[in-house]
Amino acid sequence: MATAVLRLGAKALRNQVLWSIAALAFVAIHFLNVPFPAIIAAAALGGWAAGRVWPDKLRLEAHGGEEAAAPADRGSGIRPSLRRASRIVALHLALWWGPVVVAGMLLGWHHTLVREGVFFIKAALVTFGGAYAVLPYIAQQAVESQGWLSQAQIMDGLGLAETTPGPLIMVVQFVGFMGGWNHPQGLAPLTAATLGALITTWVTFVPCFLWIFLGAPHVEALRGHAALSAALSGVTAAVVGVVLNLAVWFGIHALFPGGGLDWFVLAVSVISLIGMRRWKWDIIPVVLGCALLGLLYRFAMGF
Repeated sequence: MATAVLRLGAKALRNQVLWSIAALAFVAIHFLNVPFPAIIAAAALGGWAAGRVWPDKLRLEAHGGEEAAAPADRGSGIRPSLRRASRIVALHLALWWGPVVVAGMLLGWHHTLVREGVFFIKAALVTFGGAYAVLPYIAQQAVESQGWLSQAQIMDGLGLAETTPGPLIMVVQFVGFMGGWNHPQGLAPLTAATLGALITTWVTFVPCFLWIFLGAPHVEALRGHAALSAALSGVTAAVVGVVLNLAVWFGIHALFPGGGLDWFVLAVSVISLIGMRRWKWDIIPVVLGCALLGLLYRFAMGF
């Protein structure tokens, strides 16, 4: 996770302005407990404002290191219209909210499944920067605010997500499953857990298609938009600070599981970080090797 922060920071933080936004984002989420959506909104506004003062410092770069290109002559081939946008929004909102509304009508609006659906609908709207950015927000809300699962369980979920194929954001399915399992509220635990995993996955990924179909006709027109580029640069910088918060949060709970320092975890972490940075070890062998070492260590210590 520390390696991911370093790589992301090297690409995204190109000057002092972006470094400052990243630092402020880290302080806000780690020390002040500012909600992740508020940080994203503030970063977008700050990036836009800074772009008006230092336009060259808040310009997104295209692939290959070139500056964001001007709008291309050829668009997506789809002509935007209010009628088309209205149909797309209506269809996707019905698909997005449908399972949550049905669950509320059948189980009650305060049922765990309904609350999980509503929460992950909100989380899906602020997944800027990918899983590493939004997971601290999800972990904080699921453990501290909602009480769906314990600190140890969310750590297990994050560790499991890191060791399995597929996108890391699929840890939300684990959270939905454990929330239903721990708080079935009248349902069989396995039934509630399975439905919790399903509704969580559904409401997390359906909006992806809404943004794709709704935004496709406008992509080319927005590519060279200076104000939007500056706002997105600010968001990208803030995401680095948020990801750093996740690395610190995860590291603290892994290194100090019971209040005292776990020297084995510290040694494995330092060796892995050095190996990945200096000798370019691949992530898959590192994860598998660390898992094997952890298993052998626990057997040797008698669990």
